[in-house]
Amino acid sequence: MTLKRYFTSDQLTLTTRVLRCEPQDDGRFRLILSETLFHPQGGGQPSDRGTLAGAAMLQALQEGDDVAHYTDRPVEPGEVELVVDGELRELHSRYHSAGHLIAYAGESFGWRGYKANHRPGEGRIVFTALDQTQPVTAEALMQRAAALVAGNYPRVLGEEAGKRMVSWGELTPYACGGTHVLSTGEIGDIVIGKVKEKKGELTVQYSLSH
Repeated sequence: MTLKRYFTSDQLTLTTRVLRCEPQDDGRFRLILSETLFHPQGGGQPSDRGTLAGAAMLQALQEGDDVAHYTDRPVEPGEVELVVDGELRELHSRYHSAGHLIAYAGESFGWRGYKANHRPGEGRIVFTALDQTQPVTAEALMQRAAALVAGNYPRVLGEEAGKRMVSWGELTPYACGGTHVLSTGEIGDIVIGKVKEKKGELTVQYSLSH
């Protein structure tokens, strides 16, 4: 089982151990590490990238209890240094955190987010109706989300029933395994592109201004 250090750490470098390195049919190499800071693709968030002992770490995927790391060349088993691409991590964290704030904004209109894509350029939150819903517009959602960004609330990490919980300030915690900003002010301007209601679902497309 790969120990997921990114659950509790925002560090971008780590000394870890390569347990296995296996060549793949597509020319890449599959590495299993004892512990990792690389967030794997999943939960609507793209994979981190970076380097492992100088080799390009192209993609990380959750495979059973392990996080598999796919590199452009082989890495010998043993102690290695990994480095996460900080610029890409920051972008992914901002998009994922923005998705949470949009979900909070949607709840104030009687909608609960249950499915999301936080990939830059494809940001989307899908909501299901709660007991009573109110009309919601892109402008109204942007205003609610902007207020949460402006509040610059600090991130709060916790655990509940064995699940990692994420929130900011006094906001309701969500179970989430992704990476997130340290405070809501780091997200920047959230832009709601399209809001569509159909068959009891509300789909909200979003992006960040930079």
